[in-house]
Amino acid sequence: MMQHFTSLEGVILENTWLTIGSFDGIHIGHQQLIRELNLQAHQAGAKSVVLTFYPHPAVVLRGRSGAFYITTRDEKIELLDRLDTDIVITYPFTNELSQSSARDFITFLIHHLGFRQLWVGHDFALGRGREGNVSYLTQLGEELSYKVHVMEPVKAYGRIISSSLIRNLISEGKITEANKLLGRRYRLSGEVIHGDGRGKRIGIPTANIDTGEEKLIPGAGIYACRAKILNKQWSAAVNVGTRPTFPSADRKAHVEAYILDFSGDLYSEIITLEFVERLRGEERFENIEELVKQIYIDIDQTRSIMILDERENNIPLN
Repeated sequence: MMQHFTSLEGVILENTWLTIGSFDGIHIGHQQLIRELNLQAHQAGAKSVVLTFYPHPAVVLRGRSGAFYITTRDEKIELLDRLDTDIVITYPFTNELSQSSARDFITFLIHHLGFRQLWVGHDFALGRGREGNVSYLTQLGEELSYKVHVMEPVKAYGRIISSSLIRNLISEGKITEANKLLGRRYRLSGEVIHGDGRGKRIGIPTANIDTGEEKLIPGAGIYACRAKILNKQWSAAVNVGTRPTFPSADRKAHVEAYILDFSGDLYSEIITLEFVERLRGEERFENIEELVKQIYIDIDQTRSIMILDERENNIPLN
């Protein structure tokens, strides 16, 4: 069973293999590094350790705010567990930590984790001013008795896969491309809250989902999604955006899901959405009739996409 620590206080390990990074998204590049680390560590009789940071360094150092994260802390832990990681450390990232020297931080980690190998990407660096690059850490390893293993980058679409690239794709609504780089469907979860009731009044009731302040929301548009509600799977046509047909001072992006073939009260339930495909961008319609006509087209298109998805992935829908 995987262990998870949020502090190294009182943690003293021996004979571990370690990787360090933010690992936001646990995309296919991250997966390749972590899966190989876990496999080889286990073959050598060692424990694998993934040390990740929260908050993300960009939030602390560059003031990134608002919806930013590809994975929540809980999602990241779940994904690392699936990769057969032995120990995960979610370490607090602070301005004070950013000013630590690479030597001091590595020495601190050796004391607590007793690592014999450090696995990193080709462009990895840590410590004040990013002084602890691969070359520096390799030399330091000769002194402190650990080896550095460098993984080559994983590429797609002619570019190195990175969390930043995936964030951009999600923000632009390019969900199919983002899913390929994540190695899974992008996911949003949240509680169903009361909205303005417009959907119910036009005969197409939607679930308004509060996705929180941190999780990145896909670019405005209509999406075919798989919705998980009370351990059952449903097809859903999901609108993300500001509802331009109904002018309002509220410019916040809303997430509203029409659950196909579902009837019942969803208020206060938790819905998890997996984004399968983007149907179109968000549009402003001249009147309610035109909007309703388009919504029914979106629902029909969603149904067709999800029937095909069900056949291809053998995951039954209700």
